[in-house]
Amino acid sequence: MKTKTTAKVLGAALLTMTLAGTATVYAEEEYTIGIEQFAEHGSLDNCREGFLEGLKEEGIEEGKNLTVEYKNAAADMGTCGQISDGFAADKVDLMVGIATPSAQSLYNAAMDAGIPVIYTAVTDPLAAELADDEGNPVGEITGTSDKLPVKQQLEMIRQMLPEAETIGIMYTTSEANSEAAVKEYEELAGEYDFKIETAGIATTADIPLAAQSLLEKVDCMTNLTDNTVVSSLPTILEMANEKKIPVFGSEIEQVKLGCLAAEGLDYIELGKQTGKMAAQVLKGEKKASELPFETIEEASLYVNTAAAEKLEIEIPEEMTETAAEVFEEITEA
Repeated sequence: MKTKTTAKVLGAALLTMTLAGTATVYAEEEYTIGIEQFAEHGSLDNCREGFLEGLKEEGIEEGKNLTVEYKNAAADMGTCGQISDGFAADKVDLMVGIATPSAQSLYNAAMDAGIPVIYTAVTDPLAAELADDEGNPVGEITGTSDKLPVKQQLEMIRQMLPEAETIGIMYTTSEANSEAAVKEYEELAGEYDFKIETAGIATTADIPLAAQSLLEKVDCMTNLTDNTVVSSLPTILEMANEKKIPVFGSEIEQVKLGCLAAEGLDYIELGKQTGKMAAQVLKGEKKASELPFETIEEASLYVNTAAAEKLEIEIPEEMTETAAEVFEEITEA
């Protein structure tokens, strides 16, 4: 971390700028961080946006006292490793992993380099071996979990589809967080008189065939926060719509794209929460190893009435009235 040369103007500790009548307090130091995002889709983009906003709220802002090196791995593990090694070689002050594969890759690269890692959108840090059984970091790494509200999702699906029997889930077999989420669905499904049918994939190339097979066996599908699957959501939705099979999302962006509904998280808020944790580490207030991972406790209901109309499904009025947001059109990807 390099000390700002302009800091002497306003004293040893803080640099203050006045914007629109309010004072924004910037940290004295200048920082360089490396952000690795595993794939490009709405929820992860929102995480990144929220993360930078969270840092800004703590006085660390791109273009002021923050340099950001941003790389997208395009859902490729080999690319993940190359990006992670590059950040380590650049000796950035902090590595940021958006999604589980990126978090794991960065941590592997950061251990020898002595660089702290902050992650977000990691569904199960324990399964990903980024935290111990008590929720404490396994090293200089911490962040936020986007653990799915599975119980609320199942309740919502049952309320919306009272006659449904089988829910389909597609997931990437190499993603630890996806396997953990599938297990939770399987454990809870019986409480709502559902059966779970799964289809594992390795790459996006597997999705059309897996979706075709799954759609022959289920009454509806529900998405996880599985990055490989979500990045191909338009393909899945097109195939499901042809068969009039509803697809439920796991967060707001998926509902915008045409999923019927979701009990999901606000990923911008998740990112902000992560940014505030990162600010503590950058400022030296806490080590990453001193901060247990955090989660967002509350889920919100999002529904898409345009998707419901296309599927000829009537959403109960009480659900549209209590939803955090109702979308009346489908956004093109």
